[in-house]
Amino acid sequence: MLLLRNLRPGRPGGRHGIASSESRDPIGHAVAALSRLAQSDLLDRLGLRRQAERAVFTVTRGGFRTATAAGRTFARAGRRDSPGRRAAHATTRGVFDLTPTEDEQMLVDVVTELATEVLRPAAADADTACAAPEEVLAAGDEIGLPLLGVPESLGGISDERSVVAGVLVAEALAKGDLGLAVATLAPGAVATAIATWGSDEQQQTYLPAFTGEPSSGGSVAAAALALTEPRPLFDALDPRTTARRDGDDLVLDGVKSLVPRGADAELFVVGAALDGHPVLVIVESGAAGLSVEADPGMGVRAASLTTLTLDGVRVPASNILGAADGATYSQDAYRQCVRLSRLAWCALSVGVGQAVLDHVTPYVKERTAFGEPIAHRQSVAFMVADIAIELQSMRLLTWKAASRAAAGQDFSREVALARKLCADKGMRIGLDGVQLLGGHGFVKEHPVERWYRDLRAISIMEGGVLV
Repeated sequence: MLLLRNLRPGRPGGRHGIASSESRDPIGHAVAALSRLAQSDLLDRLGLRRQAERAVFTVTRGGFRTATAAGRTFARAGRRDSPGRRAAHATTRGVFDLTPTEDEQMLVDVVTELATEVLRPAAADADTACAAPEEVLAAGDEIGLPLLGVPESLGGISDERSVVAGVLVAEALAKGDLGLAVATLAPGAVATAIATWGSDEQQQTYLPAFTGEPSSGGSVAAAALALTEPRPLFDALDPRTTARRDGDDLVLDGVKSLVPRGADAELFVVGAALDGHPVLVIVESGAAGLSVEADPGMGVRAASLTTLTLDGVRVPASNILGAADGATYSQDAYRQCVRLSRLAWCALSVGVGQAVLDHVTPYVKERTAFGEPIAHRQSVAFMVADIAIELQSMRLLTWKAASRAAAGQDFSREVALARKLCADKGMRIGLDGVQLLGGHGFVKEHPVERWYRDLRAISIMEGGVLV
């Protein structure tokens, strides 16, 4: 059973009205569980400090189909076409304050420790192998990362929208490694999507697979949110993957790229165009016509990126997310999904940017040239200062968008600004990090070259993660 279940209520108060003296505190749940994990010998017991195996990540289409056909079976449950349960919007005090609450900061501290002690040591080998170690993925599942966006009434940990907590967790994990952060957060993206827009039938059918309960086999399902497509000038709001109605079914055709952990995934949420309108469709990995190929990229390699091909894949028409709430073709759900995914990538870029700043600051103070630390040179000092300034602006825009999203307010403008700034300045931070280390920035002995490659993905990645 997950550690994030059956915990005592946390302290009252907080910026978002997350708790009161008579209600449960979802962040308090998480903090209590994560603190308990950090104080235990779980990390050593699981052997998480061992180096990841250097195995070449390759997948054949036939092998994948065989593996998925023998995977988890999802039994239909719940009421068809009936709206599912939704987490309430977070309340605010009406003041502009983006400072994390005490409980949120405790959550960040514990997840940062996980990123430092587990993700960072495994990052280099995972990047080489293009695969995340099973021990790292198991640790993320055990502390309940897939359930951060799932309401308590559905087996999760929160009664209110946990967008802010999700952003803080993504940022903290990315400080350890972006690729491993994406790999650990990928199942939670699907769980969050189903919890946020799913019908009662969809929630009752698929969410038990993410709780790790004995009724679901005792393990957390691997899953992926697939939005990106391999075409020039790709627009996430205008997918070319198609879905057409055929009786009570949908038939999907198209290609999705940069799908994290696609070879392991037992469930996908795929973006497609139905009658010219974008929709989100649940696709089980055992569906006929579904195939996957390894497609490692320049960065985010530890996330085991793949290409997903849908060739006449047939699924029930009831697998459309959001349709049960009366939205026309669930366009609202799709647009919200894209925005919340972009917000997650902004948070990840902030985490990697912070890792760069934390690495180069002591380096330039210790590295000497011409008899003095290179930090004494204005060109170096100003470059480090620029990284700190841009990083703080990225963080504040991301947090503001997350706060509005959690409160149920329109955040399209804020997430657009954050995405633009994080894509441009994040890539610049990676480049400056390499430049500040000189020749050391070009070799794998220092992690800045990997961070640079990872940060270039922020402007092109869509889906994969969700808050």
